[in-house]
Amino acid sequence: MPASALCNLRVPLAVVAHDAGAANLILGWIRELPPTHLRLCASGPAKRLFSSAFPDLALLPIATVLNGAAMLLSGTSGPRSDLEHEARKLARARGLPSVGVIDHWVNYAPRFTRAGETVLPDELWVADAHAAALARRTFPGYPVFEQPNRYLENLAETARAASQPHPGRTHVVYALEPLHSDWGQGGVAGEFQALDYFLEHAPLLGLPADSLIRLRPHPSEPREKYSGWLAARNDPRFSLDEGGTLAEAIGWADWVVGGESYALVAGLAAGRHVVSTLPPWAPACRLPHPEIRHLREISAEAALAAPTLVAG
Repeated sequence: MPASALCNLRVPLAVVAHDAGAANLILGWIRELPPTHLRLCASGPAKRLFSSAFPDLALLPIATVLNGAAMLLSGTSGPRSDLEHEARKLARARGLPSVGVIDHWVNYAPRFTRAGETVLPDELWVADAHAAALARRTFPGYPVFEQPNRYLENLAETARAASQPHPGRTHVVYALEPLHSDWGQGGVAGEFQALDYFLEHAPLLGLPADSLIRLRPHPSEPREKYSGWLAARNDPRFSLDEGGTLAEAIGWADWVVGGESYALVAGLAAGRHVVSTLPPWAPACRLPHPEIRHLREISAEAALAAPTLVAG
């Protein structure tokens, strides 16, 4: 397929996804297709997204979603789900053309391996130049095509349209996500370490002391996950996001902060101040966008600039 491969989507099209990232990219590409041209299978966050976009279209089980399909378009979730992996195995066995959609900028190779078995699609689709370069480095010589990121374009436009003036108070959205490591810090999940690091070092960003900070859980996380953290801090500046869309959350915010969530990239697209809160003992943020500031670098620069007291 050429770089404009979207025009060559074959129908009936089987679509299989679990995570929200790839599901959102895919929906940006297929939303205008007649529902009769689609066969959908989803689990996890993608199930809600697909059902919302196509409320009259029943979701099919993995065993039958490829029946009668001319092509498979699948997400590439991490270890939380084997659904897309199984779909690619079935497509290969049936000789169906298969496209894998890579969202984000991390863990590309492991997405296609389960229990030592690697199943690559016929093509990889990504949605920006950073991802295309990373995919080509990870899979040398493999067909990689960069497609328009209609999801991000629409999200940024909606966020900008939803912006409201709020003189006197700075608004911050903290985009949470499971970081899957305690970084050797005694069992405390990385996402909570990053949150504490932000709380301690936020003044270095020049945020006013009375800034309002909303915690927005990742779509894969239960909303009550951070209730204990909020209760223990009892800080009136912090609240839990009420659960609207990401575009609404960014529209409310002046700043978007977090570890290495896709929401940081969405914040950039909407023209917000964006900061990664990963602490110095964590691995470096893997988002490749140079516009993102990093709190640990700001903290290190502040420490170097601080006057040194000489005993005497």
